[in-house]
Amino acid sequence: MQLAQRCKDLVEELGLAIPEKVRSVVPLTGGVASDIAVIDLGNRKICAKFALPKLKVSADWQAPVHRNAAEYAWLEAAASISPGSAVELYGRSETAHGFAMEFIEGESVYLWKDRLLAEASDNGEASGVAELLGRMHATSARASFNRAPFHNRDDFHALRIEPYLSHTRKAHPALDGHIKPLEAMLYESKRVLVHGDASPKNILFRGGAPIVLDAECATMGDACFDPSFCLNHLVLKAVHLPGSRERLLSQVDGFWQAYVAFVDWENPDTLERRVCELLPILMLARVDGKSPVEYLSDDARQMVRDVSIPLITSPAVRLNQFVERVEAHLVGESE
Repeated sequence: MQLAQRCKDLVEELGLAIPEKVRSVVPLTGGVASDIAVIDLGNRKICAKFALPKLKVSADWQAPVHRNAAEYAWLEAAASISPGSAVELYGRSETAHGFAMEFIEGESVYLWKDRLLAEASDNGEASGVAELLGRMHATSARASFNRAPFHNRDDFHALRIEPYLSHTRKAHPALDGHIKPLEAMLYESKRVLVHGDASPKNILFRGGAPIVLDAECATMGDACFDPSFCLNHLVLKAVHLPGSRERLLSQVDGFWQAYVAFVDWENPDTLERRVCELLPILMLARVDGKSPVEYLSDDARQMVRDVSIPLITSPAVRLNQFVERVEAHLVGESE
């Protein structure tokens, strides 16, 4: 079925409008896991999202479409835990594996990824995202939190562990003993609610507040994943943008200090060690995994390999040590 028809069916099923009120349906680009469109209803615009069974990448990457339900549940949880950083939701269709939400636009709205790549000044974005993730993790670790919608570790395996860790391990057999134990840990853990895709491409800012979207990987899991996944993008952009390198790497500490203030479910030092173990694996995965970042040159990709592999085989135990080692390598490469 064509995307336009699916959108018309969705707004009708959810009672948002009759199909004849749909003026236009405009697909949005950038994502690989879903079909997303802006629906013009005349008096307002809304956004529709439908999960895809095969992701739009060159590798064969399959994923269950019922993950759309977990994403919607994560967005509902965010609205409850941090209303200022939430998107308005209009309903979900179980049969269409899709949902409707507000279309976020306005003069104060920008995508964090665009701002980073434009080498814009830091407005505290990293700390703001860290606070939101920390608050979500801390709340979900409590016994009163409803975990029922988030027993999705098999989906998380299909969307994150296999394409990022397993695929990368197979491309680098010498790292098997370092990566495989983390695969098992990430699969078995169920301590906090993990977003799973806390990437700058999925984070809008509106009025200075972060709005994290695209929670298709949401599951009860290990708290190390979200900070590692987000920090990875700061480090990769530091490789890509030498002129902003120092500023981007300095945001790693700001992110961690904002996040760790919420960590009360385990020893923060233990969690930080796991972040230091996972982070370089995710760096390598964005070069040799199933979803490589699009902006790195061949030379930059090799630089990421050269930086990340020693950090995988001999991990740092503190993020400030991690940053020091990254900086030392990048300075050496540039001389």
